[in-house]
Amino acid sequence: MQHQNVMKAAIETQELARRNNEAEAVWRLYERKRELRRLLGADSPLPESVLDDLDWQAAEREGRETRAIGFCYNT
Repeated sequence: MQHQNVMKAAIETQELARRNNEAEAVWRLYERKRELRRLLGADSPLPESVLDDLDWQAAEREGRETRAIGFCYNT
């Protein structure tokens, strides 16, 4: 029983680390996209907050893993 608890704690720790790393990767992608958009100075009728949201959604699509049973895909 003790061994199972130790293994469960180790797996949970690894999962938390994986999620943290994934979130950090998404944040960095978002920052790059937002900075590039601002540097290019693209004129848009959309408010800055909407453009930021679109950059965030694109970063999440690119940076998050899509999990399926038995497989792991990067989208």
